Amino acid sequence: MKIEVCHVEKSLKGREVLKDISCVMESGKIYGLYGHNGSGKTMLMRCILGLIHIDHGNIIIDGKKLGKDIDFPQSVGAIIENPIFFPYATGFENLKILADIKGVIGEKEIREVLRKVGLDDQDNRTVSKYSLGMRQRLAIAQAVMEKPQLLVLDEPTNALDEDGIIMFKKIIMEEVKRGALIILASHHREDIDQLSDVRIKLSDGKIVEEREK
Repeated sequence: MKIEVCHVEKSLKGREVLKDISCVMESGKIYGLYGHNGSGKTMLMRCILGLIHIDHGNIIIDGKKLGKDIDFPQSVGAIIENPIFFPYATGFENLKILADIKGVIGEKEIREVLRKVGLDDQDNRTVSKYSLGMRQRLAIAQAVMEKPQLLVLDEPTNALDEDGIIMFKKIIMEEVKRGALIILASHHREDIDQLSDVRIKLSDGKIVEEREK
């Protein structure tokens, strides 16, 4: 997969939130976005996912223009801000509902990914009874369960304990080794430095620095 972000601009309520953003991202690499709150990280991710239409420029995914040739990336897993689940369904039931939409994976794969993120696949508690850390583990599971070509992860270690962070880093390295393109945003600069092949700093809606490891 190849994503080309070409001179992208976006304004909300009269304020420019993305200003002439250009970058190229390719499969098999982790791109780490960092910067202060309001720098444009989440907005750029939302635009790449097709959740928000850009005002100017183009986002091209494998030669197809987002918003013209395609509405969304074809193979994607994402965590954007606070993940939403059906509160009165179990973790397994939540993932089963999502998996049934595409029919790419079955119950076996769902149970495997639950165990992989440290959740009990036989747990009959509903998500309403999950801790914040358990919800975040479930969010990671739903993002990676179908082995997408693109992973877009905004603050994926939120609410995770030390063991959860170790688990997440292991999964991310497995995903990039199989060839996924990963876009990761975090307030934890050490996570960006440790995991990313390319580090992209945003400030006031602009890319002010881009460095390869």
